[in-house]
Amino acid sequence: MGALTDALADAARSAGAVLATGHEAVRIDTDGRRAEVTYRTADGEGVAAARHVLVNASPQRLAALTGDTPPPPAEGAQLKVNMLLERLPRLRDTSVDPREAFAGTFHIAEGYAQLAAAHAQAAAGDLPAAPPSEIYCHSLTDPTILGPDLVERGCQTLTLFGLHAPARLFERDNDAVRADLLEATLAQLDAHLAEPLADCLATDADGRPCIEAKTPLDLERDLGLPGGNIFHRDLAWPYAQDGAGRWGVETPHANVLLCGAGAVRGGGVSGVPGHNAAMAVLEDLTG
Repeated sequence: MGALTDALADAARSAGAVLATGHEAVRIDTDGRRAEVTYRTADGEGVAAARHVLVNASPQRLAALTGDTPPPPAEGAQLKVNMLLERLPRLRDTSVDPREAFAGTFHIAEGYAQLAAAHAQAAAGDLPAAPPSEIYCHSLTDPTILGPDLVERGCQTLTLFGLHAPARLFERDNDAVRADLLEATLAQLDAHLAEPLADCLATDADGRPCIEAKTPLDLERDLGLPGGNIFHRDLAWPYAQDGAGRWGVETPHANVLLCGAGAVRGGGVSGVPGHNAAMAVLEDLTG
């Protein structure tokens, strides 16, 4: 992922793009042919004008920028945990190499009956007794996401994606419920390990374990994801519904397009919305 994003940035700069960080968009004004984006930096406000504006924020945030009616509220339902390990944990099944087990998607408590039970418990307003989750070790397939010193030490990353954790469960006490759910989720993983995952965690300069858990409420606060929903809104089928537009990235404004997870085709790691937004622009430019 790191190599890919670096290559994309290099290609953009080579084509004349200016990549600017630390600019907060606060308003978009458009007449359908020309748009102006008002932004804020530490030094004050400025305006950038363009023929097209591609928005990677949520449809809710876009509505706030343009003054349009926002879409219905969204709700996320996941626990996201990022970890840095000194080494991969040994498995209870000693015939399986941890590097092979974690190179793909490691499923935990995700049998059909387990998923159904967890969903029913969450829908009833309770944390799942056996929280389902899945784990990915991105550093096995792309070591560039770690610094050279961490690679030399043999460190690995683990990303855990927990299911059936709707935002409403955290509203009464986000910190306490997050801690309870994290403990229960890691206990499900530990059941498959020959050693506690906690024994494999790296520590920071202050001796604290390198593990960070995010609830839907955390994601809304920190990243602006509406309701913590990683798709920015409820998914729908069929995706090409009436009014979706040719590319699924269209908005009420002809020259303002969605290029992120809020597009009709969704987002994630597919890159489909960015591709479709680019194609929509090219189609408009070439007539």
